[in-house]
Amino acid sequence: MSYTLLSSPLQGFTDFRFRKAFNHFFGGIDTFYSPYIRLNGKLKIKQSYQNDLMLENNTTLEVIPQIITNDPDEFIFVAKYVRDLGYTELNWNLGCPYPMVTKSGMGSGLICNPSRIDEVLHKAHNETDILVSMKMRMGYENAQEILEAFPILDNYPLKNIAIHARIGKQLYKGPVDLDAFEKCIDSTKHKLYYNGDITSVESFIAIKERFPKIDHFMIGRGLIADPFLPQMIKNNTSTYPEDRWSIFSEFHDTIYKDYDEYLSGPTPIKMKMLGFWEFFSQSTSNPQKTYKAIKKASNPVKYKQAVAQIINAEMRR
Repeated sequence: MSYTLLSSPLQGFTDFRFRKAFNHFFGGIDTFYSPYIRLNGKLKIKQSYQNDLMLENNTTLEVIPQIITNDPDEFIFVAKYVRDLGYTELNWNLGCPYPMVTKSGMGSGLICNPSRIDEVLHKAHNETDILVSMKMRMGYENAQEILEAFPILDNYPLKNIAIHARIGKQLYKGPVDLDAFEKCIDSTKHKLYYNGDITSVESFIAIKERFPKIDHFMIGRGLIADPFLPQMIKNNTSTYPEDRWSIFSEFHDTIYKDYDEYLSGPTPIKMKMLGFWEFFSQSTSNPQKTYKAIKKASNPVKYKQAVAQIINAEMRR
């Protein structure tokens, strides 16, 4: 059976600069989801969100916009905005696990409120022609929450529901709950996508064999930790290309240059790249030492020296 690989949207990471460079150097992802648009009660879309969805910034890849909200009017406003840009689908985030989001009754904190979900979806399907898809956890407190939301979701012609097989309060800790995900398959008429802990070719194969009916798989943190992973999954191999670290080096330099031009001053670019290296370091032979070296680099010159040393050390292995 053929399958589709999707990039999970990661706030602060998978914007158009990253997506474009990733697609150019690695490939393997069929569809990217943009990090969510959040309005905070103001019907105004921040410039950074506008830039992320501009068609000229996404010419080489398929992108689906995403919104995080619990407000029907905000949903309609964003739906009309992305529709005017030429997008036909809007993904609704009911997955974000972070307390600053969930305490506002958004992200995975909204799953326990089926009546509000109904309100938003009712308005969306009556006042726009946007195709709606969902990105969810299995609940915030427990995996029963999504099961109680399914009867509402089944009333609407959703394109799909992508489920991260954890509950919100886990954040990213502890194992995914594959038994709870299996219950979801039998509890809704909608097409489900699987998301959660696909971090190697082996873990992908295990998930695919466990859920033979699933043919869409979403990769999140694993895609940043090992950018070669999607293409290796597609090629059904655990062998890296011989010039692995040269490719990674070019990719790194491309995103560094793009973010450096966008961000002002040495501190923002250092913090941006430090965030990436939390993941990148996991593919090196000594993640702790690698991350420590990046963290210690106190200015752009020292940072570039540290990166060069890390890559040269990996090439020699």
